[in-house]
Amino acid sequence: MKKLLSLLLTLAMACSLAVTASAEEAVVTAADPDLTGSTIILHTNDVHGAVGLYAKVAALKKDYQAKGADVILVDAGDYIQGEPYVSDSQGKTAIELMNAAGYDVATFGNHEFDYGYANLQTIAKDAKFKMIGNIRYNGKLAFDATYVVETAGGLKIGFLGLTTPETATKAHPAKIKGVTFMAKNELYSFATQAAADLKADGSDLVIALTHLGVDPESEPNRSTDLYANAKGIDFIIDGHSHSVMTEGENKEPIQSTGTKLENIGVIVIDNATKKIERNELVKVADLKDEDADTKALSDSIIADVDARLGAVFAKSEVDLDGSRDPGVRTKETNLGDLITDALLWYATKDGKLDVANDHIVAVTNGGGIRASIKAGDITMKDINTVLPFGNTVAVVYVTGEKLLEALEAANQSAPTALGGFAQIAGMDISVCTAAPYDKNADTYPGSTYYGPKTINRVTINSINGKPFRAKDTYAVVTNDFMAAGGDVYYAFASSPKIVDTGTPMDEAVVDYIKTELKGVVGKEYAEPQGRINMATYNDVPSNIWYTKAVDYVTEKKLMNGSGASFKPTDNTSRAMLVTVLYRLAGSPEVEGKVSEVFTDCADGSYYANAVLWASQKGIVNGYGDTFKPNNAVTRQEMAKILYGYDKVMEKGGDVVTIELTYTDLSTIANWALEGVNYCTAAGYMSGSNNQFNPKGNAVRAMTAQVLMNMTVEKEAA
Repeated sequence: MKKLLSLLLTLAMACSLAVTASAEEAVVTAADPDLTGSTIILHTNDVHGAVGLYAKVAALKKDYQAKGADVILVDAGDYIQGEPYVSDSQGKTAIELMNAAGYDVATFGNHEFDYGYANLQTIAKDAKFKMIGNIRYNGKLAFDATYVVETAGGLKIGFLGLTTPETATKAHPAKIKGVTFMAKNELYSFATQAAADLKADGSDLVIALTHLGVDPESEPNRSTDLYANAKGIDFIIDGHSHSVMTEGENKEPIQSTGTKLENIGVIVIDNATKKIERNELVKVADLKDEDADTKALSDSIIADVDARLGAVFAKSEVDLDGSRDPGVRTKETNLGDLITDALLWYATKDGKLDVANDHIVAVTNGGGIRASIKAGDITMKDINTVLPFGNTVAVVYVTGEKLLEALEAANQSAPTALGGFAQIAGMDISVCTAAPYDKNADTYPGSTYYGPKTINRVTINSINGKPFRAKDTYAVVTNDFMAAGGDVYYAFASSPKIVDTGTPMDEAVVDYIKTELKGVVGKEYAEPQGRINMATYNDVPSNIWYTKAVDYVTEKKLMNGSGASFKPTDNTSRAMLVTVLYRLAGSPEVEGKVSEVFTDCADGSYYANAVLWASQKGIVNGYGDTFKPNNAVTRQEMAKILYGYDKVMEKGGDVVTIELTYTDLSTIANWALEGVNYCTAAGYMSGSNNQFNPKGNAVRAMTAQVLMNMTVEKEAA
């Protein structure tokens, strides 16, 4: 299919104002006024209702046209959902604005399906731009997957639309029955064939317009995976992960603009060579010009929504955290607490559930919470912005085993962000992030997510203050999306009884704030209420003196645990200490074999290079021809070794003389005094009850604390 883009410039275009951009990112400058002979692709993605900025997009397109370029404006998905300005109309206003701005092609994001497949079909009929995608309905392509734009300059560009298979569970399953999405090998082969067909049809370039993203949780269906496995694609315009990028991690030709029109993507093509000359991003905040007609339309939409939803109904004394990462997708937040409290209150206020109140909990997915609320007045528009999907309050009845399965699946990637991360009420749970997620061999039916084979990460400590029982039946108050098995919550869809109250979530939250909280979100929501205890290891408490240090050395990959355990009270061995210092030094290359230096050290062992490095640098000496790698390190030995490390690394290793006041000073060996003095002065180590305990063993928790003291702000060891 072809479309001829007219470049006949009207007087209005010729009179358009100059576009201003930052010096670093400007693509239209006074020195580059003539773009005749160029084709420019402008692109957006994940606009999510930032409708007031479409006028700048339209103006930028006209400005490039006025400078002689052929211009194609495209979008990579997620334009009908987000702010109330589009979600209130279920996307109708988004289509109107994209028509006004002059879009030529768009693909589908997962959020285009939030209001159902039937709604998407309806609003697609109003689009004056081509909507393309690899979407199947009842086994057949529901839309054209490709589209060819032929410019006035004679360039033919083939566009290919691809949507993330995560849509199967990120959209309400009940609202997209019959719709299927391609994943992995099928996705790659489809894209390869489509690209070949476009080239055979005469396309000079093939641009994949994808809503796949680059987040780890999306593997193997990311845009980077697509480029590595599909053939014939010249460039990828991507969406979904809200990434700001002009190339992939490995220099792949992939560009993405972020979200909410933070940037507009620009791809410049030379018509003569038919090659991409450059690609870059323009910050929308730096653009001054606005298209009058588009602005008038967006202003009227904004005014209408503000008038209907802008009335103040309550106030908050605190900021409510609905941020994405870190935020509702990675940890418990006060806004997550408020919403789940509202769900729990709403479902129990009439006392009509099938189980006792102490067996009722609430769960909502962090990905369903889309914004924060600042302290001050709260309007219905604020609540709609936080909860834009139109989900209703639902109740599922599941066994404790199924509830635990759902929570394990929801925490499969913690602390890495996941839309399915559970915000909860009525429960106290612990999550061990170092424990492996033991996934099943196959995904949940119709999903890209794998359910858990065993429960390793999540422990339900109590339900409403009482012991959790796996065989008991619990009522889970949630949203209808999750009740239908959306996101990672397939366990809920297996419930023998699911009740949809029909009450929108946003109304339940408003009712809770107005009725139960008397119109004021108070200081009780100043902080998260401690329902989710996130810990890296199950043997490291969340509030002990070494918790922060253990998390730090784990994140920096200086020390490792053993599965879900860190073993903080185990002794630090000589091999272990030099290994972590070797890692801290950047794991430099070494020559030789450790077995030729120390007879009790094995080549190929985890500590081989570290011991060789430390001995060659003179940081640690052996005992003749032995190293004794498994011997525990005493505190005074550690002090000497750290002192030696800093001298080698030129970190101010000269002796710093201070007056040591340890009451057991006389028990410190003479050979260790300089090291103890140095480590005390540097803040690496300190005593307890004014004793240094030089011959006491250095345990792993202490080693973690010392490593953090060496690399961040000094804290007591």
